[in-house]
Amino acid sequence: MKVSDIMTASVDSIRSTDTIAYAARRMAEVDSGALPILSNGKLVGIVTDRDIAVRAVAAGIAPDVPVQRIMSGMVATCRPDDDVGCVLALMSREQIRRMPVCADGREVVGIVALADLAAHAPDKEDVADTLADICERGGLHCQTEHQVEASFEEMVK
Repeated sequence: MKVSDIMTASVDSIRSTDTIAYAARRMAEVDSGALPILSNGKLVGIVTDRDIAVRAVAAGIAPDVPVQRIMSGMVATCRPDDDVGCVLALMSREQIRRMPVCADGREVVGIVALADLAAHAPDKEDVADTLADICERGGLHCQTEHQVEASFEEMVK
């Protein structure tokens, strides 16, 4: 099964200059936990509801600050013709629940979420294993209190 068979093709996005508050409102309006961030139609980052809670609110960053301060700039992506098994493996390794689907040149053509994979993947055990890997503590996207404080201290300098 290919990513294009299960991805959500209509993806809302924002710009890096939009505020954290705008990102949160937009997530609420479109009922999404993540928004790709585009510049000139190309993917430059992603922001999640967790980023807003941990990197902004917990760190005391004002809601009128541009989302660029809290977004993840290094974004794992997949292609529409990628096999879902490969995407599950990448999600496991990166410990992420959502992944932008990009065509050539980082043009976002969709998004695939772990929920999409759980609903459509033929092997539910692979999805369960991926979720277990994502939920492990630590990893690339760990946002422990120590890291939040260190990031806050660095931003204040």
